[in-house]
Amino acid sequence: MKKRNAKILFLTLLLLFGTQLGYSSHLTLDPPTKKSVTTTAPSITATGDLTYCPLSETKIVSTVTISHDPSDLTTEAIYIQIASGYVIGDDQLLLTNKASHPSIEAFWNALEGKLKLSSPTTGTQVNYSDFEEAIRDVVYYNSNPSPSGTRNFSISLGNGQANYLPRNGHYYEYVPNLGITWTNAKAAAALKTFYGLQGYLATLTAADEAQLAGKQAPGTGWIGGTDEETEGVWKWVTGPEAGTIFWNGTANGNSPNFAFWNTNEPNQSGDEDYAHITAPGLGIPGSWNDLSNTGATSGNYQPKGYIVEYGGMPGEPNLQLSASTTLTIAKILTTTAASRCDAGSITLNATASIGSIYWYNDASDGTSIASGNNFTTPILSSTKNYYAEVSGCTSTRTVIAATINTTPTISTIKPIVPRCGTGTLILEATPSIGNVNWFYEANGGTSISSGTTFTTPSLSTNTFFYAEANNNSCISPNRIAISTIINPVPEVTDENLILCQNSNLTLDATINGMTYLWSTSETTKTINISSSGNYEVAITNSYLCTSTKKIIVIEHEIPEIMSVKVEETNVEIIPKNQQSYFEYSIDGINFQISPLFLNTPGGLQTASIREVNNCGIATKEFVILLAPPFFTPNNDSYNDFWIVKGMSFYPNAELRIFDRYGKLLKELRTNSLGWDGTFNGHQLPASDYWYVFKSDSNSPEKRGHFTLKR
Repeated sequence: MKKRNAKILFLTLLLLFGTQLGYSSHLTLDPPTKKSVTTTAPSITATGDLTYCPLSETKIVSTVTISHDPSDLTTEAIYIQIASGYVIGDDQLLLTNKASHPSIEAFWNALEGKLKLSSPTTGTQVNYSDFEEAIRDVVYYNSNPSPSGTRNFSISLGNGQANYLPRNGHYYEYVPNLGITWTNAKAAAALKTFYGLQGYLATLTAADEAQLAGKQAPGTGWIGGTDEETEGVWKWVTGPEAGTIFWNGTANGNSPNFAFWNTNEPNQSGDEDYAHITAPGLGIPGSWNDLSNTGATSGNYQPKGYIVEYGGMPGEPNLQLSASTTLTIAKILTTTAASRCDAGSITLNATASIGSIYWYNDASDGTSIASGNNFTTPILSSTKNYYAEVSGCTSTRTVIAATINTTPTISTIKPIVPRCGTGTLILEATPSIGNVNWFYEANGGTSISSGTTFTTPSLSTNTFFYAEANNNSCISPNRIAISTIINPVPEVTDENLILCQNSNLTLDATINGMTYLWSTSETTKTINISSSGNYEVAITNSYLCTSTKKIIVIEHEIPEIMSVKVEETNVEIIPKNQQSYFEYSIDGINFQISPLFLNTPGGLQTASIREVNNCGIATKEFVILLAPPFFTPNNDSYNDFWIVKGMSFYPNAELRIFDRYGKLLKELRTNSLGWDGTFNGHQLPASDYWYVFKSDSNSPEKRGHFTLKR
């Protein structure tokens, strides 16, 4: 009796523990008088590799069968999930024909991309046969008018919290546990089983795993990656991938296979050695960040749970708790329009994501005119649109143009374009249709410009250019030549001329045999002018090329002397109007630009001012009174007499000579020859003597001394 009771207790604990860990095999106990019977796990198979036409509702299975123990006829729920390719907001699963399934209610979880089929009454189980019928009426719908890609669907029995990935046959379960450490999450995951499959902290080695276990999971938390062994070397340390390196470095590191870190992660901010799926709203949905073993105590970086993965471990049972089917969205992947020159047939091309291409004349109706990726049109004389469609999906019908381009010609052109002198020219050509390409060569070569007008580079010699009409690569039969002619222009030199005051000047165009037009409206080669100013003459040759000569005429004054300023032997000639073009002289031979002269000889002098271009000269006489510093009365005819030089030009002048004691020795007048160094017939000794000079009775006295040398 004790052994029987112990066996019942053991089986009861086993049943409870297995349920807690998610083990879904059904274990039942007979009444105490009967043996215990263990039921086998149900299995599900489904077929369906179907095509989805945009904006349609398409069933996800062709057939579905649920196998189960005869004693186990019901289950609580069936879960159908878009396991790969899911686009939140566009994709949806729906239960149609609901009236035929009164025992079943459908609930769509958009976040996980999962449809739950269960009884409308909480806690009530539904027959497997009813679920089979309902699954056959589940359809896929996409609200995007132009979706693309493939959708894989998993149809799962048992634990609806586990997401199934058909590609690898693994299950992924989110376990909420606020504040759990990574170490504890790793241990807890290892204790979980799923229909005999051993659990482990998830290892996400591909994008579809990261999508299903992260972005489509009902919560976020720890996964089985860490760099606790070697900083910066991230490894998976759980499940069959244990020991596999998946990242080296921090945020700027690299992956030898696959990693899905959030922006600027991992960042090792505070000894963060453990991988964690990032909380929603923090960067890339479903991506990873690194945390310490405990994470934060609150907020977005506080662990909320962990992800358990089932499958791939050695010796595990081969379960069929999930089946998978595929829908490929019908889409025209590529189209190749084509064109030709003038009438003829054209080959168009299109490829599809699935199925065959059918060709139509009409955008939405009509009968197919051909099938296959390539379609050759009948002979066309004008452009026509054709339409490619993925078989059976009118909504994919796509327009492809078969274009007929007309071969153009050059309809109007100026064959010779002249210009005067070096420079650019504008060439013009008009095509019958299309555009014009320009070339240096009559055949071959590379186009140098495009357009109905072409501005040449600067030309100094005659040059040929060639115009070719182009209508969408249909080229005119022959290029048309255009000759550019560079004609000579008259060579002119501008002048600056001087017009003397109160005189006339002849202006000359200087080039013979031309046509002339002066700014004065005169048309002769030369013109006479009497005033200063700016003059121009347009000189035109026989090629009708014109150059303009500019002549600037400046008037120069005739000089006038206002006065001559004399100080001792320094002289300054003062003109009436000072001009930069005046020159000055006191001998009429040597001229200078300065009006100031120093050490001028005594006596009568002549001051001169002349204009440098010989417009005129002015003169004025002046006298320099010079008292010689010595004289030598020795009858050698040099300096034998002493007198104030220039005194003769002053008729009322007076000159008196004294010795050092103030004795008057001689008194001279204007016509005197000078003093010979004697007094009363006797020669005076060599010595210094003094003089007093007055040019007239009203002028001031000029005093000084001189030396008698013997």
